[in-house]
Amino acid sequence: MAPPLFNWGVKDTHRGTPVVVKMENPNWSMVELEGPEEDDLMTPASPTGVSRDKGKGRGKNAKQLTWVLLLKAHRAAGCLTSLAPALWGLVSAVKRRVAAGKTDADTDGGRELENPTVKTRFYSCIKVFLWLSVFLLFFEVAAYFKGWHFVAAGIQLEHFLWAPAFGVKDFFVWLYTRWVFFRVEYLAPPLQFLTNACIVLFLIQSVDRLVLCLGCFWIRFKKIKPVPKSGDAIVDLESGESKGFSFFPMVLVQIPMCNEKEVYQQSIGAVCNLDWPKGKLLIQVLDDSDDPTTQLLIKEEVQKWQQEGANILYRHRVIRDGYKAGNLKSAMNCSYINDYEFVAIFDADFQPTPDFLKKTVIHFKDNDELGLVQARWSFVNKDENLLTRLQNINLSFHFEVEQQVNGVFINFFGFNGTAGVWRIKALEESGGWLERTTVEDMDIAVRAHLHGWKFIFLNDVECQCELPESYEAYRKQQHRWHSGPMQLFRLCLPDIIRSRISVWKKFNMIFLFFLLRKLILPFYSFTLFCIILPMTMFVPEAELPAWVVCYIPAAMSFLNILPAPKAFPFIVPYLLFENTMSVTKFNAMISGLFQLGSAYEWVVTKKSGRSSEGDLASLIEKGPKLQRGSSAPDLEEIKEELKRQEEKTSKKKKKHNRIYMKELALAFLLLTASARSLLSAQGIHFYFLLFQGISFLLVGLDLIGEQVD
Repeated sequence: MAPPLFNWGVKDTHRGTPVVVKMENPNWSMVELEGPEEDDLMTPASPTGVSRDKGKGRGKNAKQLTWVLLLKAHRAAGCLTSLAPALWGLVSAVKRRVAAGKTDADTDGGRELENPTVKTRFYSCIKVFLWLSVFLLFFEVAAYFKGWHFVAAGIQLEHFLWAPAFGVKDFFVWLYTRWVFFRVEYLAPPLQFLTNACIVLFLIQSVDRLVLCLGCFWIRFKKIKPVPKSGDAIVDLESGESKGFSFFPMVLVQIPMCNEKEVYQQSIGAVCNLDWPKGKLLIQVLDDSDDPTTQLLIKEEVQKWQQEGANILYRHRVIRDGYKAGNLKSAMNCSYINDYEFVAIFDADFQPTPDFLKKTVIHFKDNDELGLVQARWSFVNKDENLLTRLQNINLSFHFEVEQQVNGVFINFFGFNGTAGVWRIKALEESGGWLERTTVEDMDIAVRAHLHGWKFIFLNDVECQCELPESYEAYRKQQHRWHSGPMQLFRLCLPDIIRSRISVWKKFNMIFLFFLLRKLILPFYSFTLFCIILPMTMFVPEAELPAWVVCYIPAAMSFLNILPAPKAFPFIVPYLLFENTMSVTKFNAMISGLFQLGSAYEWVVTKKSGRSSEGDLASLIEKGPKLQRGSSAPDLEEIKEELKRQEEKTSKKKKKHNRIYMKELALAFLLLTASARSLLSAQGIHFYFLLFQGISFLLVGLDLIGEQVD
């Protein structure tokens, strides 16, 4: 029942129960506002229809309103008092970053494969723009105090340009005149042309996103979802009931992992609890770890489940070439693979529900053209910090909009590398796993699509996993995710052109799948908002409309956040953070397109093991118990040895946050441009540059995500 404060004007004989307002401050327990008494409800009305105690009712309403206002004021005061400690903590964190002096240029984080010359080239270009903007800021400020405004540029040009060299009052006047002439004649035209080109790309990409959202709306409106062709196999997919389920083919489950000691137990435990006949299920733990202690721990976990009766094998490669693709390829070469019809793949931090196979494998029955069934990811740590919240927005749009729409209308999307079930025949006919790129999942999906195989995306089947909680881990993940597609595009373009698929599917794969969403998006995001916009502040003859800077990006951010409506309060940080990440994505895209050194690096995303916390109780209940008389290594000794090794490592190399030089350089570039925009009174441009510069500054100082002391 709504409080009386919000029920004014509502005609009702019973005004409801008393209002209870809870205080968030623990020093306040509870305040109960007085509700209507029985005497108030039983008071007869006067002949005129007005209650006798009208003044009393008004007094109570006023009292309730006063309490509500006091509560609001108390919350506001609490927020204000927390600003000072937060600000002090921010300053302390900045001091620690600067004192540590650890930057992304250091090579102890797994970026040794990148050529130092290539690595610093992009950063050098950003620094050139930064120093040029700082010089022009001082130059333009001096001109501004002389009374030369942007609007008078044309007049200044006519007044000073043709003046005799000896007639100029001072050198500065002559130099500024030549600068105005140079920017009008030589800088503004190419900059305006590049601006217009990026605006066109921006509009095309915005239309593509709008069409995807309309397709998602149509799917929801019509309640379209993939339905198994065999209707008598399962009763209710949503509830997971297995009554009438009779389709139990031979299924192989693979868990590729590499030095992921934080999450190996949860993935192995979840897969071993899959509801599938043990005689028709084989689990392969594909361990590529190079740490002997981690290998021993994983092997011991496998042995425990073997003693419990699970059909599970441990495989470790001696020659670990090809990263994850090489690991999967080596596992598929085993002779016993011929006995299995389907293969399900789960990364080390994924926890499938027991009915996962029943909800996915059933779609293969009586559907010989189906090659892949992909499930949606859900995240156990999406509310851990601001970084994970922003990732959840991005990935929710990717799954619910991009993959669902492409799966329903085109039967094609990029395989996510995990939480999916493949028909082994489709893998073999498509050439199997190849180590030629760092996105082996997208590679096999493209080749399977060219061979005519269809894909299904199940938006209502979720598999829990973990999001990277530190910016360093997320940055490396995004670098691999955006450099690999460009490698693949170079390799697959001839095959796409020669393939026998329809012209529409070729257009979709070349223009929409690769060019628009993998190349054009990071290109215009970085170029338009991080380079062109600041430069238009110093070359005002080239204009960037306000609707490009503010209105359309806000509309696109609103569309992106629709699949995750609870994250709506983070729409502004999301818009700023996506522009900030365009630096990493643009650099990765260039590396993959031109086959630079960093395009071939593979860094396993750091896990924290938070995925195991939610299912800890269930794993303990269902977990394996060692049988009497069985010999097993002492896990306590292994764990103590692992702890000793970690202590030794921590003494040699202390954990800390980094300073990211590209982001910091762009932060100062944008803040310099925002200061310059004040001279021309460009309101929207100033606010955008200011907040975007602050966003780059926070990310450059690694103040977003997990903080390490």
